[in-house]
Amino acid sequence: MTTDPAPSLVEPSFPYRWHAEVLKARPLILPPRRFVYPREAEEVERGALEVLIRPESSEIQPFLATCALGFRDPAAPTGLWSTPNPQEICAVSGGYAFLIDTTAPQRFTMIPFRPVLEICPLPAHDLLLFVGHHAILAWGAQGEAWCSEKLSDEGVTITTIQNGVLHGLGWNLMSDKETPFALDVKTGSPITSAHS
Repeated sequence: MTTDPAPSLVEPSFPYRWHAEVLKARPLILPPRRFVYPREAEEVERGALEVLIRPESSEIQPFLATCALGFRDPAAPTGLWSTPNPQEICAVSGGYAFLIDTTAPQRFTMIPFRPVLEICPLPAHDLLLFVGHHAILAWGAQGEAWCSEKLSDEGVTITTIQNGVLHGLGWNLMSDKETPFALDVKTGSPITSAHS
């Protein structure tokens, strides 16, 4: 391929068994294996994130992952992340987040937040957190570990993670102010302020 690759990996927080290049444009000669995420997207190529993925195993052919663009907004992240599962890659395109099994690329999960606003790796807890406007979803080696209850009417901020407790702020529409919250990192369950 003759296209100049962008940085190959944004956040290598977890061990991984694949190599990936973000391509500046769709290659003129497409590789034999190509996958579009999500499958039902219309006009997915317009602004899509094009990633050439090479699984570590020489028995598995490289493939092109075309990930639909969510939003053309600087607040919506784009890039690649490693995950708690070393065979899996997280590709984010304008806040649309796709977790792709590099050994079987037809298997993928699209995170339900539209958009994901922040991706927060927690290697010590073997979790990758996805922060949306209203909640947080945690992804572990076996898939979704937990999804929090509604934490905010518009905008979630993680402030600290200490001693297994995630602290943050969420904006409350009724009071028109940011309200603190605390979650158990392992389960996503709320912790009352008396215990946090």
